[in-house]
Amino acid sequence: MITKRDYSITGPEAQRAIDRGLAAAEWYHTEVPRAVMKELMQRSDGPAIRDNLIWLGLLLVTGIGGIAFWGTWWCVPFFFVYGVLYGSASDSRWHECGHGTAFKTAWMNKVIYQIACFMLIRNPTTWKWSHARHHADTIIVGRDVEIAVMRPPVLARVILSFVGIVDVWYALGDMVRNALGNVSDAEKSFIPKGEWPKVVRVARIWVAIYAATAVVAIAMQSILPFMLIGLPRLYGCWHMVMVGLLQHGALAEDVTDHRLNTRTVLMNPISRFLYSDMNYHVEHHMFPVVPYHALERLHEAIKHDLPPPTPSIIAGYREMIPIWLRQLRGEDIFLRKELPPSAKPYREDLQVDAPMSGAGAAE
Repeated sequence: MITKRDYSITGPEAQRAIDRGLAAAEWYHTEVPRAVMKELMQRSDGPAIRDNLIWLGLLLVTGIGGIAFWGTWWCVPFFFVYGVLYGSASDSRWHECGHGTAFKTAWMNKVIYQIACFMLIRNPTTWKWSHARHHADTIIVGRDVEIAVMRPPVLARVILSFVGIVDVWYALGDMVRNALGNVSDAEKSFIPKGEWPKVVRVARIWVAIYAATAVVAIAMQSILPFMLIGLPRLYGCWHMVMVGLLQHGALAEDVTDHRLNTRTVLMNPISRFLYSDMNYHVEHHMFPVVPYHALERLHEAIKHDLPPPTPSIIAGYREMIPIWLRQLRGEDIFLRKELPPSAKPYREDLQVDAPMSGAGAAE
């Protein structure tokens, strides 16, 4: 029978993870020849300049189209595309530039990171440190700040996430709270004290931008300004959520092998562009210093040691949904994919005494 756990990072599970050696543990990594890894780690401005110029160019074109046709049905396709570029594609740009691997030139990473953070309403300092924790303690209950689906899953929340209602509500609340000078205990647990003023300063700038947008909207007596700033984060986030749930959904908790708790999915070219090749997610978690444009080559180099990739987005949901439904019925279960004969066995030594991680597994 599944027992509901405390997924907060200030509750009892946090200390339990530390006691069990799961906090900042040594993770399994597939062996890669030094020369191959050195080549894969090479950073370059070219691919990211190309991809971000396309992204920002499409945002500009579709935004202008939406404005030009505002008040008619012709604005709908423009704002649909604009919304996905704003509310979804910004997520992978935030992610890659946050790692500092998208561009070779540091300031380029910083500029795109700040733009994407604003679009997503993610405080750049808070999320810098929360994502560092996510990589150090991936899907470790009580440690990972970014666990999207818990056991048992709250399906209403999962469904609402496709239109951004829940996470935007919390994001706006965090922004206002931070702007008032309040850094929460949870935030303080993973953000160094010297960084707290940055959290407050950026939040205040963002509140000012949203207030100015509201003033313009009132003056125009139109929601058009919010169709360009703010609302696309709601209606355009569906692709980000769709691919994001695939990263770790229905897989193992409290393990130190990314092959058990992370999923690689083969995707169509449009989704790969929007997602910056983060569909190669096992590869990214094993070797986060490898730039996104080299992940497909990394996959080819280590696929002999990984579970076969999930063949499509639809196939990924066919894997996850039955597991979530069984968890809702009280089963303590996760999806455990088979490894190829050439792979080393899963590293499962740190999960054997965990009542919630691996008590049952489905292949």
